[in-house]
Amino acid sequence: MTTRRISVGPKECLQLKKPTTGFLCPIGCSPIEFESFVVSDNNSKRVLFEIRNDVDPDTDLLEPDYYYNDEDVCRAIKYTLNDEMLRLPTISTRLTFTVGYEKPLPNFRMIERHYFKGRLIKSFDFHFGFCIPGSRNSWEAIYDVPPMEEELINDIIANPYETNSDSFFFIEDELVIHNKAKYRYIRTN
Repeated sequence: MTTRRISVGPKECLQLKKPTTGFLCPIGCSPIEFESFVVSDNNSKRVLFEIRNDVDPDTDLLEPDYYYNDEDVCRAIKYTLNDEMLRLPTISTRLTFTVGYEKPLPNFRMIERHYFKGRLIKSFDFHFGFCIPGSRNSWEAIYDVPPMEEELINDIIANPYETNSDSFFFIEDELVIHNKAKYRYIRTN
């Protein structure tokens, strides 16, 4: 898989209608290190998914995507998730990360685009704002998930890893991290 070395900003990422074929920035150009990510049902507060860098991941739920080369495999993940996540109206997320810069990190932003069979189905745009240099940060968000028709949900479940996402992280509108994910949803009932 190739890494494009072109200048891409938030505006261009928000216009994407299908997943990127490669990565839009090189690896290792970011002062951000992710420590944990938690997704919960906002109504019941039940944790649906959690990953932490200090604990080995459950390989039944998370695995590297070996489609990519050795350099890029660490930023391409395959998730196995419960189909309940496709039907929840509101979820909460908590992202914990550290800032390695010795200078302030202004205007930290994440854009995440979700696709099914190459078609955009969800898009999120999060603004973290200002981060103190050398700090550990926890960012929580509660947001409504766009509802999907039951027919689409069934199609997603029947087609593992045809749902994917591009996550773009910016510092002052400069792309510094680009991660990719593929999803498999399993029925709970």
